[in-house]
Formats: sequence, structure tokens, C-alpha cells
Amino acid sequence: MDTKDFWKLIDDARTLVVDPADARAVAGRMAALLAQRPADDILAAQQLLWDLMAVSYRAPLWAAACTINGGCSDDGFDYFRAWLIAQGREVFERVVADPDALASLPVVRAAAAEDADLECERVLGVAWDAYREATGEQLPAASFTIDYPALEPDWDFDFDDAEQIARRLPQLDALYG
Repeated sequence: MDTKDFWKLIDDARTLVVDPADARAVAGRMAALLAQRPADDILAAQQLLWDLMAVSYRAPLWAAACTINGGCSDDGFDYFRAWLIAQGREVFERVVADPDALASLPVVRAAAAEDADLECERVLGVAWDAYREATGEQLPAASFTIDYPALEPDWDFDFDDAEQIARRLPQLDALYG
């Protein structure tokens, strides 16, 4: 399994659920589809997931997650990025490049109207669930690595600072401010 296969897995899962905006349903379908693949593919998917988590480990995205979810711990940021991965490659890449683009997504606009958080811890367990289903065993603990980059120092401010958020994420601030 490579990155292209991983994104196809997500696309396939999204087409097989009633509401592709429902990241939890997408994660469940991803696990079911992945469990049908060889164990090596499942292990590769786990590493690919964490590689995407590392790519999205960016301070501007963390600020956006704080704005959307009304705050965001370390774990909360993991769950937010997992939700973002479940939205598919095009959305993921666009939002990682420009977190303020989240404001244009219908799912984000709906969440703002409902005061709902956007997160999905279950995405982080997709390979664990698939591996257990496929092999009857637990995913080996040393089967993946996580290598987060340093956060951007020019974004080192309190994400509750309304003035900074308004200046740096104007569309999200307009939606949530």
C-alpha cells in the first residue's frame, strides 16, 4: 500500500457510507475495507496515517482547530487532524496548505451553525481494528513511527487571542468569531 492506495481507501469508504461527512462512519468503513487486505497492507496503512498526521502537524492548523472546536488540547488536535484525513485527499491537502479554507467547507459551516466539534478519534484506530479483524492479533507496537516537525515559531501565540485569529484566519473568524 502506498499513499495513493491509502487515499483511495478513504475515497472508497466515503462512497460506501450514507453521509461522507460522518467521519466516524467513514472510519468504520475504512477499517472494514482494510481488513480485507493483506496484513502488510494494514501495517503500511498505519504508517501512512501517521505520516499524514505529521504532515498536518502545523501551528496554523492547530489555531484553526482551536477556533472551530472552542479550544484544542494535544489529543484534541490529533482527533481534529484524524477527522480532516477522513474528509479525503483534496480537502486535506487544501486545508493543510491554507487552514482558513476550512471556512468554505459545507461540513464546517454546518458544524458552526450547530456549535459542533469536528474530530474523530476513531480514524486513528482504523489499522488497529483492521489488523485485529484480519489476523486475530493486536497490531505490533513497533509497526509505525511518528515524526512530528517543529511548529512554526511565527505562530507561537495564544490561540485564544481573538485579534491574532481575526488577522491570521479571517474566514474562520468571521464564521466562528
